[in-house]
Amino acid sequence: MKIKLVQGDITKQETTAIVNAANSSLLGGGGVDGAIHRAGGPGILEACRAIRNRQGGCAVGEAVITTGGRLKARYVIHTVGPVWNHGRSHEAHKLEQCYVNSLRLAEDHQCKTIAFPNISTGIYRFPKEQAAKIAVRAVRDFKSTIIEEATFVCYDPENYALYQQELSGTP
Repeated sequence: MKIKLVQGDITKQETTAIVNAANSSLLGGGGVDGAIHRAGGPGILEACRAIRNRQGGCAVGEAVITTGGRLKARYVIHTVGPVWNHGRSHEAHKLEQCYVNSLRLAEDHQCKTIAFPNISTGIYRFPKEQAAKIAVRAVRDFKSTIIEEATFVCYDPENYALYQQELSGTP
C-alpha cells in the first residue's frame, strides 16, 4: 500500500473512502466531522441515524461506514477517536484501533484508496506528534491486498510537518 501526504481539505479528496473523525453520536459536530456532514449533505446524516437506530452509535476506536453523499468519495468511514486524558485511559491503543478498524472496513468494501484526517488532534486534544507516530505506524503495519493507497490529509501546517517528518523517518 502506497502512503501519501497532502495538506488540504479532506472533503475535496478524490478517493474511494474518506475517514471522518466522528463523535460517538454519529450526528455531526465541529471540525472535520462538521465539514464532512456539510459537504456530503443529508444522505450521510440519514445513514448515520440508521446506524444509531440499529446499534446505538459508535464506540471509541470502532468504525462504521456510510455513503459519501455529495462528496467525491463513495464512502465515509466514521471512527471515534479518544479524548486525551494524559495517557491514563489507553488513548494510544484506542487511536491505533481507529486506523486499523477504518482500514478493515475499507477492505470489506473493496476500497482501493482511503484518506485519513488527523484523528483526535483537534478538540479531543491528543498530542499531535504522538498521534502522527501512531497513525503512520498503524497504516504502515496494515497489510492489504485490496487497498492500494492511503493518504493522510492534514488541514493545518503543523500536522503536515509532523506527518512529513514521520513518513520520512527523520527525528
